Amino acid sequence: MDKLLRRSMSDRMVAGVCSGLGNYLGIDPVVIRLVWALATLFSMGTGILVYMVAWIVIPEE
Repeated sequence: MDKLLRRSMSDRMVAGVCSGLGNYLGIDPVVIRLVWALATLFSMGTGILVYMVAWIVIPEE
């Protein structure tokens, strides 16, 4: 079975991007969310822009 990167419809906080990445990579979505939040803090907000692009590019389940 092929794994497809999809935004989660059930386990979402905002748009389901982190949950979809977690499911795709086989990692707990909470870990993805924490890493994303830290990356956003240390990159002076660039993570927010990357999140919005991922929100647009990654299709929903």
